[in-house]
Amino acid sequence: MKALVTGGSGYFGTHLIKKLLAYNYEVKSLDINDADDRPKEVEFIRADIRDYEAVKKACEEVDFVFHTVAQVPLANDPDLFLSVNLGGTETLLKASLSNGVKKVVHISTSAVFSVPIPMPITDETPVNPMEPYGKAKLQGEKLCFEYADKGLSVAIVRPRTIIGGASRLGIFQILFEWVSEGRKIPVFDDGNYLYQFVHSDDLAEVCIRAMRRSTQESQPQIYNCGAERYGSMREMLQTLCDHAATGAKIRCVPMKPAMLAMKIANRLGLSPLTDWHWLAYGHPFYFDLSKIRGELGYTAKYSNDEMICESYDWYIANKDKLKYAKEGASAHRSAVKQGALKLLKWLS
Repeated sequence: MKALVTGGSGYFGTHLIKKLLAYNYEVKSLDINDADDRPKEVEFIRADIRDYEAVKKACEEVDFVFHTVAQVPLANDPDLFLSVNLGGTETLLKASLSNGVKKVVHISTSAVFSVPIPMPITDETPVNPMEPYGKAKLQGEKLCFEYADKGLSVAIVRPRTIIGGASRLGIFQILFEWVSEGRKIPVFDDGNYLYQFVHSDDLAEVCIRAMRRSTQESQPQIYNCGAERYGSMREMLQTLCDHAATGAKIRCVPMKPAMLAMKIANRLGLSPLTDWHWLAYGHPFYFDLSKIRGELGYTAKYSNDEMICESYDWYIANKDKLKYAKEGASAHRSAVKQGALKLLKWLS
C-alpha cells in the first residue's frame, strides 16, 4: 500500500512518515522544502499544496493520503490561512478524488472550538472558532464533507497541541529556552486549569487507525485526539522545571492584563504569540476520548509530563545547532524570534 503525506517535512509529518514506514507502507512526501532527516526510501515531491497539477500528479497510484499541510498560528497571516488551509485543502481533496484515492485523513485542529467552553469537549460540543487560523481550518473541514458527498472517503482528526519526540520547536522553543536558563515561567492566574496535549506518536497512531477504518462510510468521521493522562498547566510546567533542575520557577500573572499586553505586542509586530496562543493558554482545554477508544480501539500512551520532558531533552541536546525559520520551513521545527518577549525574559 502506498501513502502520500502532505507537509511531510514538517514536525508532525516527519513523525507520521516514520510510523507509516514501521507499518511497512510505501510513502511519498509532498512539501515545498525537503527535510534533512527524510528516510532515503521516502520519495520526496517538491510542490506547493496550492498547485493543482503538481498535487494531482503526486496523488497518482496512491492508496491513502494524510493531509498535514497547514499554515499554523505563528504565521499570523489571515490571507495565508485561507490560501493554504482552505485553498490548499480543496486542491488536495480534488486531486485525491480525481485519482481514486481510497481515503484521505485530514489533520485539523482543536482551534475550531472557542474558549472558554464547558469541558470536556465531546462530539456534541459546537464548533465556534474565535480567530482566523481556526476559522480557516473549520472551512477546510467543511470541504471534507463536500467531497465526501462527491464520493471521496475522508476522516478528520482534531489533535490537541502536538508535542513529544524530536524537533518540536516553535513556541515551545521559547519555553524550553527560558526553563534552561532558570527563568520565571509565567502562567495565567493560578495556572490550576486542566490542559491536555497530544504526543506526536499517539496522534500518528490515531491517524493510521482512522485511515484503516471502512472506506464505505458516507460521511467523514471526526476524531478528537489528546493525551489520556494530564493535569493542570501549572502541574505540567512545574514537572518540567523540576526535570530541568535549572532553578526555573512558576510565576503567576493576572490573565486579563497579560492577555491585553500580549495582544497589543502582537498587533505592533513585537511578539510572535498570536490570538490563538493567548486564548488557549489561559483556559481549561481537553477532549473526551471515548470515540477513539471505542471506534479505533486506541488509548494514548504518553502523558503531558512525559511528552514535555522528552521534547525538552531533545532541545537541550540540539540547541546549539538550531536555526530560525527560513521561508517555507516548518514553523514547528524552527526556532522563533522572541521580539518583546526577550525583555520579559530579562526581567524574569
